[in-house]
Formats: sequence, C-alpha cells, structure tokens
Amino acid sequence: MDAPLMDQILNWIETYPLSSTLIGLLLFLAIVFLRDITQKTHTIQRNFPIVGRLRYFLEMIGPELRQYWVAHDKEERPFDRTERSWIYATAKGQNSNFGFGTTEIQYEPGYPIIKHKAFPYPEANAYIHNNDTSCIPCLKVIGTKRKFPYRPYSIVNISAMSFGSLGKNAIMALNRGARDSGAYHNTGEGGLSNYHKQGADMVWQIGTGYFGARDHSGKFSLDVLKEKVGENPCIKMIEIKLSQGAKPGKGGILPAKKVNAEIASIRHVEEGKDCISPNSHSEFTNVKELIQFIEKIANGTGLPVGIKSAVGEIEFWEELAHEMKQSSEGPDFITIDGGEGGTGAAPLTYADHVSLPFKIGFQRVYTLFQSQGLSEQIVWIGSGKLGFPDRAVVAIAMGCDLINVAREAMLSIGCIQAQKCHTDHCPAGVATQNWWLQRGVDPEIKGKRAAKYIQGFRKELLSLAHSCGYEHPGQFTGQDIEISMGMNRYQTLEGLLGYKRDEVKFTKLQDYTVFPKRQA
Repeated sequence: MDAPLMDQILNWIETYPLSSTLIGLLLFLAIVFLRDITQKTHTIQRNFPIVGRLRYFLEMIGPELRQYWVAHDKEERPFDRTERSWIYATAKGQNSNFGFGTTEIQYEPGYPIIKHKAFPYPEANAYIHNNDTSCIPCLKVIGTKRKFPYRPYSIVNISAMSFGSLGKNAIMALNRGARDSGAYHNTGEGGLSNYHKQGADMVWQIGTGYFGARDHSGKFSLDVLKEKVGENPCIKMIEIKLSQGAKPGKGGILPAKKVNAEIASIRHVEEGKDCISPNSHSEFTNVKELIQFIEKIANGTGLPVGIKSAVGEIEFWEELAHEMKQSSEGPDFITIDGGEGGTGAAPLTYADHVSLPFKIGFQRVYTLFQSQGLSEQIVWIGSGKLGFPDRAVVAIAMGCDLINVAREAMLSIGCIQAQKCHTDHCPAGVATQNWWLQRGVDPEIKGKRAAKYIQGFRKELLSLAHSCGYEHPGQFTGQDIEISMGMNRYQTLEGLLGYKRDEVKFTKLQDYTVFPKRQA
C-alpha cells in the first residue's frame, strides 16, 4: 500500500474515530459471520452465525451461574452449599453453627438420626491429651505382629491424593495441616515427594505403577522400597492400592508433557515420556500372591501393610478372608473406598456406575471377615464422602476404626468445587500444576486451615459421642443410629444392615494415648 494512501486512511481514522470504529467492528463481524456460516463443525454457529456463539459462552459460565445464583443450598453435588459452608467456617475457625433449625427432610428415606442419651457423658470429665481438646486416638494398634506397630493419633486422616494430581502447594498445605492436627497423610499412588515431608505421619500408597518403589525396568523393587522407608521415618504404614471407588479397574496416564524432571525423579520414571499406571498389578494376580506380596513388604520394612479397594465382586473378599484364616497372614488394615469417592479424572460411567457405594460395600466385606472371626484383628478404614460428623458416626457404628477424607480436606484449603480437576485449570490452585494458579495456595495459611478443619471435625465427633453417653466415638454402635424408611418409619442401622459390629473393648480414653514410635 502506498504511503500517501496509508496516511490518508490514518488521517481519516483520526478525524472520524467513531465512524472508523463502527466500520472496523462491522468488518470484524462480517469476517466472523462468513467463518460461522461456512464452517461445518458447530451446528448452532452454522445455523445462527455470530449470535450462536453466545450459547457456548453461557455454557462455559453455566456452572458458576448455577453455583452462586441459581442452585438451592441443598441441591449441588457432590457437596452442597451448606456442607461446603460448614467446612469453610470450621477451617477458618469461624462460627460453624446454623440458625433457625434444620432445613433437612427428616422423613426422607435413608436419612440418619443419632439417638442421644438422657444422661450424656459429662464433658467436664473428658480427658484432654497434651492440651489438645480434639484428640481422638484410634482404639486399635495397627500391625501388632509387625516390627513397627502404629497407633494413629487421630481417627480422622487425609486420604490418598498424589503430587501430580494436586499441586505442590496443596500437598504442603495438607501435610502441614495433618502435622498440626496429629493426623496421618496418605501419599496417593504418585509416590513420596519432598512436599509430603512437612512433619506429618505418612502412609505410602503403592499402586499398579509402583512409583517411587521401582527399578530402572519399571518393576517393583523391595530394595528400593526398603531404602526409601529407611530414609524417611515419617512413613508409618504402606497401603497397596487395588482400586479406588471412582474408577476401579481403570488405569491412568500422566501425559509426557507433564512428566518433568521433578515428577520423573519422584516416580522413578523417564522424563518427557508418558507415565502409565496399568489397570492391574504385575506383582500378583490372585489372592495367595497378594498375601505373599503383603508379607514380603511387611517383613522387609517392618511396617504395617494394608490394602485399599472399592467393592465389586464379593468372591475376592470371600477368598481373602478364607486365606487369611488359614494362613494367619494378610493385611493389617483394609481401606474400603465407596463408589461415591472422588478422583482427579474418571470416565463418567466409572464415576457413576462402577463399584458399590460405601455403606453397601463396607457391610458386605465387614460381615465376611466377621464370620471368619477376623474383623477384630483388622483395622478398618472408611472413605468416600465421610468428611462430616454425622457420616463419620454412621461409618464408625458400622465398624470403621478410622475415617479418611480427601475432597473435604481440599475444600478446607480453598477448593471451590469448580470440578475442573481433570483440566489442569483448577481456579483455586489446588488440583493443578499451573504455576500461576498454584500461587493462590499459601502452604502456611492453608495448612493452618486444614488443621482447624480436622480438629473441628474431631471436636464435633467428641461432642456427639458425649451426647450419646460415650467418651470416645469408637463406642458408637448400630443401635445408636436410626435410618428413615419413609414417613413415620424408622429402623436401627443395626437392624437395617443385618449385623452388629464387634464390641469395642473400651476402658477410658487416656489408656489409648500411648503411641509406638518408629525411629530412623
């Protein structure tokens, strides 16, 4: 274009700024119109050029509109606004009470009622351990036959969430929260990172990829595992992950672009290559081999070893109970993950329809082991939307000794339930590796909030126990809970599920505050 002509155009734009802006806008819209009407990918844009784009914009911001302006306090899933508000207030040390009475429909089928006693346990008599008014130790010692048995200080602990799925600041915040509240922190199958080493007790989870415990060929290595355990006395237990509630029997892949030098070092994989978690273990293919694998790790490390699994077919559990009865070997603890449990990413069908929900799955497994006389020697851990006092009480009354929480702990450090965990664009900076988004999570501040959530959770559990005449929540039974069966019909949890949990041999809370120590 000639310079004089360009000068004339620029002069005209300067002289008539409004007209030139309108002409520019019309040209832009004309280009968009032509592009929309000729493309064949998007039907709405092809049929309604330009204005059809508004539909995609509204669809993009739809979740936010519903969450903040449209949805009722009790409508959202997986956690409604009332539940999230309780966690946020508890984590911040604010008033977590609600006014004016319940908004629940108490005759709705499945609704639980905790039956209080006419003469509660006097709170003035409650034992306070080391000035911690929220201390609730586990009533069982895990791995009594191992070299390094372990009694958790807290019955509420942080469930498996890997570094990689969560950002480094989120992992550090959760670990500091666990440290300050006395809870343990599960690594997730991604292995033990430096971000997990903020002072909390750790449970090292080993999945199908054997990350952090594998040799150069990718096979499980007991020597590597023993070396890592020896270097890290914070590791108190090892959990073999068979499956999780949100996607059992489904493997995973961390794309090559996300496998940086740090991830590669932690997981013992090659940098810049896809990191694959198979859908099944290569070290064992049946129950006998699983038990042998458990014993090999326990004998090699001296640590309690357990399994985590969702519940599907019952034959596996029948065979496991039978083999444990015959051999007197097997897992020291069993974590049952309900189908309602969380995940960073899962196919919709898996998340919605594969594996039984917690109450059904736990009942089936627990009663099998109970029939073999094994349930008392195993420590039972429940997970899957149990991060609220009422749900925890029900799980304990069913037979759980410990409760693991994951998404609820994420909420305590700032998660807003945007449900973008699988996109790496978590706006709260929790479930992302994006450096800019992660900076929103301050490990020091958020760590204190995670601790307050766990402590507040435990305080309310203690309060409920006292209201029901108990000193420790582990004393709850199925007779203490009634479940609505519809209008004017309630049934005890024990009667509904058809079994009675093992009787708790409880003396007084102070007797359970001796914690075996594993030294380096």
